[in-house]
Amino acid sequence: MLTKVTDTSSAQARRGKDIQGIPWDRLNIKREKYRQTRLEQYKNYENIPSSGEVIDKECKQVQKGGNYYEFCHNTRLVKPTILHFQLRNLIWATSKHDVYYMSNYSVIHWSSLSCKLSEVLNFSGHVAPNEKHPGSLSEGFAQTQISTLAVKDNFLVAGGFQGELTCKHLDRKGVSFCSRTTYDDNVITNAVEIYDSLSGGIHFMASYNDGGVREYDMERFQLLNHFHFPWPHTSMSPDSKLITVVGDHIDGLLVDSQNGKTVSSLVGHLDYSFASAWHPDGRTFATGNQDKTCRVWDTRNLSSSIAVLKGNLGAVRSIRFSSDGQFMAVAEPADFVHIYSTKGDYNMRQEVDFFGEISGVSLSPDAESLFIGVWDRTYASMLQYSRRHTYKYLDCYV
Repeated sequence: MLTKVTDTSSAQARRGKDIQGIPWDRLNIKREKYRQTRLEQYKNYENIPSSGEVIDKECKQVQKGGNYYEFCHNTRLVKPTILHFQLRNLIWATSKHDVYYMSNYSVIHWSSLSCKLSEVLNFSGHVAPNEKHPGSLSEGFAQTQISTLAVKDNFLVAGGFQGELTCKHLDRKGVSFCSRTTYDDNVITNAVEIYDSLSGGIHFMASYNDGGVREYDMERFQLLNHFHFPWPHTSMSPDSKLITVVGDHIDGLLVDSQNGKTVSSLVGHLDYSFASAWHPDGRTFATGNQDKTCRVWDTRNLSSSIAVLKGNLGAVRSIRFSSDGQFMAVAEPADFVHIYSTKGDYNMRQEVDFFGEISGVSLSPDAESLFIGVWDRTYASMLQYSRRHTYKYLDCYV
């Protein structure tokens, strides 16, 4: 019964119900007016004053009207949360029905098929490993505040505010590995990523505010590489040869994953960046910045970006490419997710428009589903969109 009250289905949305269940007809402000107010009053966080205004003249005018994903479902049973305003990678889909997210101290699994929630890990109490690996803290942690998360296949890696790392196999009970990488004062985990390594095994990389970028294998949880940069927030290329490094600086870096040496600088953004992602082709990648732009780069010519895409409201906090490379989802801190078609040189986009802070955005591995975590005191929820398909072969039966 609770599900019916708190959910919005695609059929209800087609009949005019607000996708978030906001009763605009009972409020003393119309949706269009409230949208205008939000656009005028939302305060974008900047480290470099007026970076968003200065960059306007350089931005590509991208046509709205793309229709790649259609609204499928919204549930307010799911209540995603955020702990750090700049780190918004707390939503991970492992199939078109299964999504993992942070809610306060808990990692929760949501099945959009069964409409059921299940707690995977609770960090409010004591979390300790039940496997023995060299370097693992057998005593574990208590009351860990999770700043960033990665879930892929059957693996989960969570990074904490005090440099904590917790690794879990989703098909095993308990936790496999716990580590505190450093005891520096400023050691928030900025990003974690799970990927297939050059050697064939599954590795993960964690980047920290202390400047450390550490690579581990997911089998024995041994530290394989430790690089140091002034401001790391990292993402790994599909062939595991290159790393993008962005962070508390207007420039980014492209780095060799084997030796940590800089291959190229990335010059163009006007503020600090806390998002990056790679296209599956291994040549194209994107960076998201507090100057309200997403820049798309080609490794064959890094003298300038190939596209500068401007948001509506604030910084670009999360970027995801679809597994087939056809789409790029770009999340602002609140209210807007933009889906760009990569085929037409990023000239066309779909705008997903709602209200609330965004805890993360994730495309399912088959690119069939798009999930958006919304953090809001009243309307916290999980938005789900489904890929639109045009079946041209059916035309012959019409």
